[in-house]
Amino acid sequence: MFTGIVTGKGHIQKIIECEDYITLIIKAPKGFSRNLLKGASVSVNGVCLTVKKGKTDTLEFDVIEETLKKTNLKNISTSSMVNLERSMTAKTEIGGHLVSGHIHGTGEVLKVINRQKTKDLKIKIPANLREYFFYKGYVALNGCSLTIGKVLKSSFYIHLIPETVSVTTFKEIKKGDLINIEIEQATINTVETVKRVMLERKV
Repeated sequence: MFTGIVTGKGHIQKIIECEDYITLIIKAPKGFSRNLLKGASVSVNGVCLTVKKGKTDTLEFDVIEETLKKTNLKNISTSSMVNLERSMTAKTEIGGHLVSGHIHGTGEVLKVINRQKTKDLKIKIPANLREYFFYKGYVALNGCSLTIGKVLKSSFYIHLIPETVSVTTFKEIKKGDLINIEIEQATINTVETVKRVMLERKV
């Protein structure tokens, strides 16, 4: 589990293509990998990946085809930057919301509004996830816990504060990019419960 508070950006140094998976070699920020052991979980652009080789600031992860199909990791290259967060512990402060690292879909960036230090993003909502988007609800985008702004018929807005812009890859985001989306589990539970109750009342 993660908190959705991105702690640094990693640089993709190398991508090794194997028969049915790829290996990502990522340069992490200094100190990020302290006491990070093989087998630990790390959020990479919001995707929960298992550390293949740790303890140094160069990390290795294997990514299977299923993960590539469902996330924006299929579009990364050796020039890409990714958001990183280590898994939470019993002493971790939950500054965002609980994030599992299991991506529900991707959304295309339709518009980027750059202000002096803040930024607004308009993002397309995948059709199968539309019912889970509410004004002021939580959503994890590329692993970052964010509050949903205005919700339209097929898109929504996110308003980014200066700290989020500077710490995450949203600083470099551009129109047409794909963003990993993870819906908050409490939102899913609420929506599905209401749907079930309404269906039972019709029977």
